[in-house]
Amino acid sequence: MIPLEDNFADIIGKAMQGLRLSSSDAAEQAGIPEDAVRRLLAGEFDESDARALAPALRLNADALAHIGRGEYAPIVSPPAWLTTVTTRFGAMTVNAHVVWDLETREAAIFDTGADASPLLEAVRDRDLDVVAIFLTHGHEDHIHALADLAGALGVEAWSSEHEPVSGTNTFRPGDFFNAGRHFIRTRSTPGHSPGGTTFLIEGQVVKAAIVGDALFAGSIGGARGNYAEALAGIRREILSLPDETILCPGHGPLTTVAQEKSGNPFF
Repeated sequence: MIPLEDNFADIIGKAMQGLRLSSSDAAEQAGIPEDAVRRLLAGEFDESDARALAPALRLNADALAHIGRGEYAPIVSPPAWLTTVTTRFGAMTVNAHVVWDLETREAAIFDTGADASPLLEAVRDRDLDVVAIFLTHGHEDHIHALADLAGALGVEAWSSEHEPVSGTNTFRPGDFFNAGRHFIRTRSTPGHSPGGTTFLIEGQVVKAAIVGDALFAGSIGGARGNYAEALAGIRREILSLPDETILCPGHGPLTTVAQEKSGNPFF
């Protein structure tokens, strides 16, 4: 399994940044020494300090402790019509996702990662007919291979009108596309980026959601805008989906709505 994108220290740091709390502010609200907060941020897990700090950061203490103990690992069995391709971008890894109709072989690619080659190999090995490339947002790690990928496949790419990427068409929240019998619906999930978009993969029911960097297994993407609005948007547009919906983040492993509602400290 791909490891979690964020550890407990990352989660604490993101919550403090979102709430604009310094180490001393957080320590005062939690009733623990500032050194204890600094040790947690440095990656030294102390469960009692983490549990004391969690309410001050509006985090679920049990979920934070679960991650701090290394016990959170979402269990997902990807369906036959979905694959994730992970490439390295600098010191990190980034995901791209491919969804296709098992009968028509029509496919859609979501984000490109750092290298087009493994995506092209995945398409070739499965004999897929890619109809479009969709971008969850415009950060470089998610679009680095766009020109190579679009050129090799001869297809158009789409990005949000709120975060247009050069050389792409733009969509609006609520727009529909399709890849064979899979219907693709756009939902606006900004916060990490202005045009952050979640793509719902629908048939008769919602089956999966490509969430980009809005949400990670056990965490969220760094909220660079309004933190409270970002969390509210995730609750409204992602965690309101059926519990069994598979969530496909831009980094880290796949997860599900149910597992994030119970295991993500931010919720």
